[in-house]
Amino acid sequence: MSITSFPIKNIMPGIHPTFDFAKLGDRRIEIMADAGSRILECYRVLSKGGLNIVGELLKDQGTFYELEHYPKNDVFDDATHSQYYYHAHRRNSSEHGHIHTFIRQPGMPEGMSPISHDGDIAWPAGENALTHIVAVSMDSYGFPTGLFTTNRWVTGETWYRASDIIAMLDIFCIDHAYPSWPVNIWLTHLLKLFRPQVEWLLMQRDLAIEHRQGDHPGIDVYEDRDLDITSFLPIDVEMQIKQVLTIMPD
Repeated sequence: MSITSFPIKNIMPGIHPTFDFAKLGDRRIEIMADAGSRILECYRVLSKGGLNIVGELLKDQGTFYELEHYPKNDVFDDATHSQYYYHAHRRNSSEHGHIHTFIRQPGMPEGMSPISHDGDIAWPAGENALTHIVAVSMDSYGFPTGLFTTNRWVTGETWYRASDIIAMLDIFCIDHAYPSWPVNIWLTHLLKLFRPQVEWLLMQRDLAIEHRQGDHPGIDVYEDRDLDITSFLPIDVEMQIKQVLTIMPD
């Protein structure tokens, strides 16, 4: 997927990150390597049945409509308070659709609070509060092609600082078989495999908001319809796994 599929005018220009996995430490590399292995196993069992990730999310869901959530009513894990859904709304894009991932307030560390905000739009509060982690762009073959973050209004979330969301990343886990066990395993481990990229995207998200607010004082930047995508990176699962394995500890 090309980054030009997104409205990159909304993203801070000139950002071309590099990731030195060797600095992550042995434990993090081991987690990423294990995640890569689990992802490849999901691909293996799905392909043997002629299936793919997107097809599993849409099976038995009837006609596929833009903006609708799939599966209907989203996917929740009541133990971890993780949530996700798939949908599509980007015309003239090589993206088929994307998965939005969340952590809900009951699953957050004790004492973690959203930012203070006095805008006109009420944010979900209390046990209804939730934070968007990252979205996963999918192609029509059912494979991930990019990760991105969004402004608050896009998902109707409660806004938590990037550093707080990063502290929650290990919480995200969908540990049941609805709508598909391999899809849930795949998504849980995709965020582990691409942990460095997810952290970078979240930090860039906050920088994009900060810069937008500085350029447009007086507006509620979190409701700014001219700012939807706040950071984006293309991803390649096989390449990521290869890079991780080259520095695996003996």
